Amino acid sequence: MEEIFIQLALILFTAFVVSFIARSFKQPIIIGYILAGVIISPFILSTGASTEVINLFSEFGIALLLFIVGLHMNPKVIREVGLSAFLIGVSQIVLTFGLGFLVSWQILRFELIASAYVGIAMAFSSTIIIMKLLSDKRHLDSLYGKISVGILILQDLVAICALMFITSISKETNLQEFMFNTFISGGGLIVGLFLFAYLILPRMIKNIAKSQELLFLFSICWCFVIAALFSYLGFSIEIGALLAGISLSISPYSTEISSKIKPLRDFFLILFFIILGLDINLSNLGSILGNAIILSLVALILKPLIIMTFMALFGYTKRTNFLVGTTLAQISEFSLIILGLGVTVGHITSELMSTITLTALITITLSTYMITYSKEFYNQLPWLFSLFEKKKVRFSPNKTKEVNTILFGYNRMGFSILNSLKRMKKKYLIVDFNPDIIDDLQKLGMPSLYGDVYDKEFLEDLPLNKIKMAISTVPDFETNVLLLETIRRVNPRARVITRADSIEEAFTLYKKGATYVLTPHFLGGQYVAKIITGTREEDYTKEKQKHLKMLEERHKKIQKHLDSESLN
Repeated sequence: MEEIFIQLALILFTAFVVSFIARSFKQPIIIGYILAGVIISPFILSTGASTEVINLFSEFGIALLLFIVGLHMNPKVIREVGLSAFLIGVSQIVLTFGLGFLVSWQILRFELIASAYVGIAMAFSSTIIIMKLLSDKRHLDSLYGKISVGILILQDLVAICALMFITSISKETNLQEFMFNTFISGGGLIVGLFLFAYLILPRMIKNIAKSQELLFLFSICWCFVIAALFSYLGFSIEIGALLAGISLSISPYSTEISSKIKPLRDFFLILFFIILGLDINLSNLGSILGNAIILSLVALILKPLIIMTFMALFGYTKRTNFLVGTTLAQISEFSLIILGLGVTVGHITSELMSTITLTALITITLSTYMITYSKEFYNQLPWLFSLFEKKKVRFSPNKTKEVNTILFGYNRMGFSILNSLKRMKKKYLIVDFNPDIIDDLQKLGMPSLYGDVYDKEFLEDLPLNKIKMAISTVPDFETNVLLLETIRRVNPRARVITRADSIEEAFTLYKKGATYVLTPHFLGGQYVAKIITGTREEDYTKEKQKHLKMLEERHKKIQKHLDSESLN
């Protein structure tokens, strides 16, 4: 028992020191986790310490990590981003698999089955890393964030099918038993789980959520019970843990559950990288390094190019294409789980497992920098990414001359602002970089223009020198700075309203010349404070009716959009 605590203390101390140093040099903290894993893993092996405890922690850790990932994998996200994200995801999986397979088979000279495993590994991106980085950057609700999450959900579903397939064929069953185990029993189990999650689970959680401690205990219990059930029925623990999280993601308490389990996620994320380090056999590092570098180039360069190409075909802007491509440029933890299963059943060698593990470490490290500094990198070479943008004429340039007000960003906030512009009879123009939103607006006859506000060339084509007002609901701070500077350079008298999510950002925008800065978090508190100053019951009733009317109108718009998508 003392040895276990010593090992765990050594792991946590190393992770803390290295992460603290990384953070001091303004490096992503995940880089600290990776370096800690690389540093501590050889030491654990060289001291002859038992790896049984680490392996036990790894089983718990991966299960909990995938459970937490599942909590963010709400199936409704795919519906929100539309059919385009689904088709982009399918195309990316197929082409990346084919590319990884061909590189392994023809260039690296792997065997056929080994090449197929490599192709599967290359097709998936790391849900854990991407969700962590997007959450830290507060970009989960951005357009590129939603598209990335939608593609990740699709990848995880395909990964589940791959795990079921490998598990079934490893049992030396005949075709009839294989079809029953994989598709009928597995599919029936998943359908039953989600029916339970939709029909019964909400009522259970409603009572459980009255106690915060009980809600936390139930969440952990749900994860392990479902994972154990899948394991008992012949499927992997990882599948059960992920599906347990997805089934809870449709619950109204998913955000609260996720916040309570977040400390566990960070703890097991550290162990995840320690485990990666343990899976690399340093004695054959020289033989696997070259192959790992080649496969890393496929994941870091060719995989994003595939995604960006298909994004361009669906009409997204070059910046959105670039951000999604760089976000998904790494090897997934599911890839390691699948290859680990392949080693267990004897399909591939441990040397190939070490190669893919090293590839995962390389791609996760470099893609972390790519995601963290994606905007800085994009600003250096915007012309290069113009190749990955399909030019579309969304609005006649001649009509923009009549505009006196431009609304940048048609989101929840923009919807309410637009209603005010209509009442004021302003000659407005809506600018958004989501092609699906522009299509919907044009179907409704609203003057709208497809374009990226972060694109200087696009801004220069707008009649900014003639407008009287510009309103930006875009949450990105750098975009608002660029917009504000551009307008002030050509039209100092225009009223410019921008958005900020922090006090520091608001101060900066005011210094740049903003007429007013929207701060949604603070304005919400001010509005509530204004409401509660009224003592009459009719004041509350009046505000409630106004709010309900706005919510119903907004809900009808969203439902109409979703219905049109389902028909298409």
